[in-house]
Amino acid sequence: MLKLVLFTILTVTSSFANSTVTNSVVILALGDSLTAGYGLARDDSFPRQLENSLVNSGYPVTVINAGVSGDTSAGGLARLEWALTGNPQIVIVELGANDALRGLDPAQTYDNLDQILVRLKKAGCRIVFAGMRAPRNLGIDYTFEFDQIYPDLAERHDLYFYPFFLEGVATDPGLNQADGIHPNAEGVRVVVKGLRPLVVKAIEEVLDTKKRLE
Repeated sequence: MLKLVLFTILTVTSSFANSTVTNSVVILALGDSLTAGYGLARDDSFPRQLENSLVNSGYPVTVINAGVSGDTSAGGLARLEWALTGNPQIVIVELGANDALRGLDPAQTYDNLDQILVRLKKAGCRIVFAGMRAPRNLGIDYTFEFDQIYPDLAERHDLYFYPFFLEGVATDPGLNQADGIHPNAEGVRVVVKGLRPLVVKAIEEVLDTKKRLE
């Protein structure tokens, strides 16, 4: 596990360094294994597929993969300051799935995500916030409280909000790996297609701001 984390840090650091020599809009994808690309080739991961989709449409972007497999909302919060060293203009937040899988207190997940969002706004980042849903075997009360975290925070912070990161992918065997949890390459394409319009809005806002300041 330590080797995996160190490899992730070195990979992201290299990407940060490369991004500083371009005029790209830097997008940070902060998440867990769904962002990291667990079980996939690097080019099939969410950050890489999103970057390719945007670049092919003419958007000058660099998407940084700051996904760490197994990460909870607390883990994302703990490494946030380091993740922001690349000075991203846009941050996609995809966290909380592992909180639900572990049955962690939704109130704590809410607080962790709230702190992340507050810090990102303070840093001047545009935020695309991706929601998650709890496994339905955890009971009605837990699933309701957990699922409500995301729309509540999106409204509180006035965010670009995608209600469910795995919309159109979850439970579809043809779009998931053998574990039934992580999307395969085609499943990631569906995720990218769903999130892309919100990311484009954030990019255009950044580009408009840059243009006004020139």
